[in-house]
Amino acid sequence: MTFDINITGRDSIVIINSRNWEYAVIKMPAQKIETGHSDVVHDVSMDYYGKRVATASSDATIKIIGINNNSTSQHLAILSGHQGPVWQVSWAHPKFGSILASCSYDGKIIIWKEGNQNEWSQSHVFTDHKSSVNSIAWAPHELGLCLACGSSDGNISFYTAQSDGSWETTRIEQAHPVGVTAVTWAPSMAPGALVGSGLLDPVQKLASGGCDNTVKVWKLYNGNWKMDCFPALQMHSDWVRDVAWAPNLGLPKSTMASASQDGKVVIWTVAKEGDQWEGKVLKDFKAPVWRVSWSLTGNMLAVAAGDNNVTLWKEAVDGDWQEVSTVDQ
Repeated sequence: MTFDINITGRDSIVIINSRNWEYAVIKMPAQKIETGHSDVVHDVSMDYYGKRVATASSDATIKIIGINNNSTSQHLAILSGHQGPVWQVSWAHPKFGSILASCSYDGKIIIWKEGNQNEWSQSHVFTDHKSSVNSIAWAPHELGLCLACGSSDGNISFYTAQSDGSWETTRIEQAHPVGVTAVTWAPSMAPGALVGSGLLDPVQKLASGGCDNTVKVWKLYNGNWKMDCFPALQMHSDWVRDVAWAPNLGLPKSTMASASQDGKVVIWTVAKEGDQWEGKVLKDFKAPVWRVSWSLTGNMLAVAAGDNNVTLWKEAVDGDWQEVSTVDQ
């Protein structure tokens, strides 16, 4: 499995090979890939098997690149359909087929589907948002094929595939009235499920970040999305650029990380359902922080900041977070 963090540049990306990274994180090798994009690369997303990456760029295209363990890469496809910078791309779980979603400054969300190998077509195009769509995230596969989208119009939309091939649309109106910058799903397994205190039914929760400097948590109640934390989580003094909910593997605690234009990363935790979230500043990076990404076990965090450095952090036994590595670029 490869660690998926947005380490991007004008026309290249860096992929961190994280096989056994828990034990050899200090010497973690990085693979640099020339994408061939003609403008800034904003996002990179790795497929479930770690064999292909999709890249999103200001040149309005998406590229599919095959990667190998021997540090070689192969350009497989170019997807064109947006009329503006593409901000994010996201692979669906392979149980639904070979599906990729993208969002753009043009306000469109495109669902791409692979037919024959490396032959992609637009399966669905959603144009409900009236301004830039900044963030997309597929729900845990246990919840079905469902895509959450955050837009500068302040709304969060949800597109859920139906058995007849249609898509059901729901939304959170004015989730962040001055603009939504990031969305992230909670794990589908309820906190505490592995130790007997959690529910077995899948959890449907989402967190969002916005231009109002806050992080909000949402939960689906009887078909309606409602805020699940009061008040909104506020420890940032500028736009929240990214929010990432950590895998919890059924353990009692829920954890999120938020990254902001103010240079800070905040680790948010809550012990059990109904308690208040508590925030702790991981570090002030003195530069805008663009992306945070968790390891599959949820105990390591990668941070990509505007100083062109990517740092890796691990939680110690006493609960403090320690920097364990800086990725050379």
